[in-house]
Amino acid sequence: MSVSPSLQITNAIDVHAHIGQWRRESSVKNNALSGGPEVVARRAEIGGIRLSFISAMDVLMPEYPDPTPGNATARAAAEEYDSLRFYAVLNPTLPHSFEDVAELLAHPKCIGIKIHPREHQYEISEYGQAVFEFAVEHQAVVLSHSGNPGCWPQEFIPFMNAIPKARLILAHLGHDELNQTFVLQTEAIKQAAAGNVYTDTSSSSSVFSGLIEYAVNEIGADRILFGTDSPCYFSPMQKARIQYAEIDQAAKEAILWKNAERLFTDRL
Repeated sequence: MSVSPSLQITNAIDVHAHIGQWRRESSVKNNALSGGPEVVARRAEIGGIRLSFISAMDVLMPEYPDPTPGNATARAAAEEYDSLRFYAVLNPTLPHSFEDVAELLAHPKCIGIKIHPREHQYEISEYGQAVFEFAVEHQAVVLSHSGNPGCWPQEFIPFMNAIPKARLILAHLGHDELNQTFVLQTEAIKQAAAGNVYTDTSSSSSVFSGLIEYAVNEIGADRILFGTDSPCYFSPMQKARIQYAEIDQAAKEAILWKNAERLFTDRL
């Protein structure tokens, strides 16, 4: 394996970013984890990130179960900034959310569907069939939070194997709320018979030495996409972790942009 950290890559696509206000910690930390579209776009430009796929942070918290207002905010941001695309956030516990998301998916800058079972307080085992059948009907990739009760990575696999045309990104490589084993996402992907499950690097766990390299060795670079969780994390730093990973140049390019171009080809 040839490791070439000196070769800079400026064609990155961030498949997991946000805009908005974090509201859970002290005022200092809340401000540090927050940022509007101008912040996300500016940091992406600094880091050589060509596109960022956003969702509104507000609608991914329990106190805001209805994604409609946040989806409108994300859509407006994507319309204003050339470098932004937006996910339509779906809360499957609200029947009208399916109608709203179906309409948004027709927008030229809507990149796919975002779900967050933990924050919207449902279990994917109960709603997965409806979510993924809907996604296939609308030919949309689903990005889901993973690694917590209600959305353990392995709980998605029965749906992905039963609906092979569905496409899923299990967010937050290495995230495991209970045991911190780092392997939940990679082990789940191994069980996806149709090869239709991916993970992204939008996790603080990704900065641990060896995790990116382990994932590439276990599931291959073609199943990993670059994500930052911006503005919660500093996106140029997240990109540097891939840029200087101890993997070959082809794997870096696959993670940073080629996989995203392939997976989202019909929406870019």
